[in-house]
Amino acid sequence: MIRIAVDAMGGDHAPGAIVDGAVAAARHLDVQVALVGAAPAIQEALSAHDGWRTLPIEIVDAPHVIQMTEAPAAALRRKPGASIRVAADRVARGEAAAFFSAGHTGATVMAAYGAFGTIPGVDRPALAATIPTGRRPAVLLDAGANVECRPQHLLQFAVMGGVYARVELGIEQPRIGLLSIGEEETKGNELTREAHRLLKASSLHFIGNVEGREIYRGVADVIVCDGFTGNVVLKTSEGLVEMVESLLGDGLQGALKRLDSAEYGGAPLLGVAGLAIVGHGRSSATAVRNAIAMAHRFATGDFIQRVERDIAGAGQAAR
Repeated sequence: MIRIAVDAMGGDHAPGAIVDGAVAAARHLDVQVALVGAAPAIQEALSAHDGWRTLPIEIVDAPHVIQMTEAPAAALRRKPGASIRVAADRVARGEAAAFFSAGHTGATVMAAYGAFGTIPGVDRPALAATIPTGRRPAVLLDAGANVECRPQHLLQFAVMGGVYARVELGIEQPRIGLLSIGEEETKGNELTREAHRLLKASSLHFIGNVEGREIYRGVADVIVCDGFTGNVVLKTSEGLVEMVESLLGDGLQGALKRLDSAEYGGAPLLGVAGLAIVGHGRSSATAVRNAIAMAHRFATGDFIQRVERDIAGAGQAAR
């Protein structure tokens, strides 16, 4: 079975919710789970689950935790036994096919980058968030891995997002949109104007600029932007969903479920030469279980190889 390393100490509700989700995955999916973190705390959380010892679960002791308030680079250097780093290293050594963390996003990105490096032709990795639209789910990237980007980075994000849309969402020819302040190619800042030129000249199915109000209408299957902008979009959307849910109560729970990030599990870090899934800090057991399922799908679907092929093709077309 495919083994997924899970950072049991990452997230607002760790280790309880993380362990609960991992147990659910081990019970119902064809997957092995390596829970990485403080062994006593993991064992205590597992004790709430009858029969967990019969499940394909192992405990990997990692004595340190990177807190949300810590600077990621310094923390990773100071804490070689941090659960995020140990989980990433398990993948790098071939002891797991992928890892998941709902902990410090910056530390997770840096741990994955340090353990795997990037795919040839990729300058920056990007977080790909699945978002609901009026038609079908879409992909938004970068969702927070890169605050500052260059135009060629957005082109690379578009290529990787297209692979993600085909593999995970089953969209044969994804429509690529560039997030900007207007539909005209002259609108936006220098980054978006130059990125528009590169995307338009590429072989991608580029439909042009997409305004913020159009994101959830389903006009594009892949929406590309820098990580600062993408993260603001996601956080604003989360706040809106919470507000609507509090106003409407139980009346539209079915519809609101489509907007729940837990249904998608996590955001894959695209562009690194290994599988890493980044979860929301507030990840529930359901989100953890779904993130492990996503990691399993990617591991069995040759996802990294498909990204490598498309990135190589885009590089050849640009020359």
